Amino acid sequence: MTHRPDDPRRRRALSTGLAAVAAVPFANGLLDRHARAADPPHLSEDDPAASALKYRHDAADAPRTDKSGVPAADQYCHNCKFIQADSGQWRGCQIFPGKAVNADGWCTSWLPQA
Repeated sequence: MTHRPDDPRRRRALSTGLAAVAAVPFANGLLDRHARAADPPHLSEDDPAASALKYRHDAADAPRTDKSGVPAADQYCHNCKFIQADSGQWRGCQIFPGKAVNADGWCTSWLPQA
């Protein structure tokens, strides 16, 4: 059996395959009926994990001390190793999964960003 370069069945199969591949990203958006995740709830200072780590929404109210060569006055959630976003007042934190911490907050787990 020989293949001719101008075989219409082959051309149709190739064009259909390419169209299907190109349509995948668009089909995913059309078929996705799941709700988008909402922003995580804000971490409460009364949360047991937050209390254990002395978390405060305002770092000025926290019992900070110099740590890792960084003065206490310069320690905030927004410059902590565990923060998960680069912007926004409330951000995810690896220490408190599923909760958002105040970028101007602090807890005893604070470590400087690399």
